[in-house]
Amino acid sequence: MKTLIGGAIAVLLGVVGLAVWFKEFLHLLAGCIPIALLLGGGLALYLGFDELKDSWKKDEGVEAPVEDDKTKIAELEKELNELKK
Repeated sequence: MKTLIGGAIAVLLGVVGLAVWFKEFLHLLAGCIPIALLLGGGLALYLGFDELKDSWKKDEGVEAPVEDDKTKIAELEKELNELKK
C-alpha cells in the first residue's frame, strides 16, 4: 500500500513539474536526442561490423586436418573401439 501511495505522489509531482517546466523539458529533450542518436548509431556500427567479421570467418571454412591430426584421430578411434569391447 505504501508503494502505491508513493507511486501516485511521484506521478502527481511529475505531471505538475512537467506542466510548470515544460519549456525547460523541451530544451533538455532537444539536447539529449543528438547524444542518443550518436551513441545508438555508434553501437549499431560496432555490432554491424562485428557481424560482418563473423560472416567473413564463416566464408573461410574449416581447414583440412594435417597428417599428424589424421594419425591422432586414427589412434583415438582404435582406443575407443578397444574400450567398447
